[in-house]
Amino acid sequence: MLSDRSYMRGDYARTPPSVLACFLGLLVGGFVLQQIFRVWIGSTAPLDYGALSSTGIRSGQIWTLLTYTLLHGGIGHLLMNGLGLYFIGRELQTRLGPERFLKLILVGALGAGLAWLGVNLNNRGIVIGASGVLMAFLAVFACYDPRRPIQLLLFFVIPITVQPIWVVGVLGSIDLLGLIFYELPKNQSLYGVAHSAHLGGLAAGWLFYQFAVARTSAGSGTLIEPPSWFRRKDSRPALNSRVNIDSRTSSTRSSGSNSAPASPPGIARRDALRAEVDRILDKINLHGFGSLTADEKRVLDEARDHLNPR
Repeated sequence: MLSDRSYMRGDYARTPPSVLACFLGLLVGGFVLQQIFRVWIGSTAPLDYGALSSTGIRSGQIWTLLTYTLLHGGIGHLLMNGLGLYFIGRELQTRLGPERFLKLILVGALGAGLAWLGVNLNNRGIVIGASGVLMAFLAVFACYDPRRPIQLLLFFVIPITVQPIWVVGVLGSIDLLGLIFYELPKNQSLYGVAHSAHLGGLAAGWLFYQFAVARTSAGSGTLIEPPSWFRRKDSRPALNSRVNIDSRTSSTRSSGSNSAPASPPGIARRDALRAEVDRILDKINLHGFGSLTADEKRVLDEARDHLNPR
């Protein structure tokens, strides 16, 4: 059986950097830029023009609703967010596909930023960091596998095994208490914890799963069909994933003595198989390898031998 890394390798040997790799690269680049301006130039320009603040939004810096995620308060802040994004994001990217994974990053950043603005609209503080996006990742991961045991390193040293639903519950409770007892009664500082942004990221991730991931199907559980504007329309008609590769006759025949002659059976079978493989590859690009059915994986497995004979 083919895996998501091995199917049709001859045709897709050169793959561009993944969305996750690009995002992590931007985080590192943003941090390096901060240090260059701070150490060599003595300027806070990256924070002035990239951090999210209520005063910045009022002055028209709308882009900071996204750019704040690329800045961090220190190497520890960057490492914690980066490691969490990497370990959770690499699995989500496979399941969601690059397009929806990018949308999740944007939705998580916007949800966390808007939640923070809603709480701190009258404060003069700023918020930076990709923690809100990380919380969105965690929410979607927990929606996929709420009871799946995962291993974490507590304080980067102590290994513990927990379920994602408990991680979301504990972190969400801590942020809720922090919002009520710390962030609401006090002004947000540069290196303070943006509890509202964390909660906004969790909420954004949960909503993203409900509207952009969940499908109503037998045995899948829930769920809410995404609105039409969020779904990409496929211009090519879907084909049945059960392609009869070994048949010696064409799958369709015209009836009647005056009908036009059909294409040779071998050519018709190969054309149908190529069309089905193209549809399946498009589905992988949009939704990830994990979205394939058993029949579609079987078609890819058999197509490797029939379309690319050694």
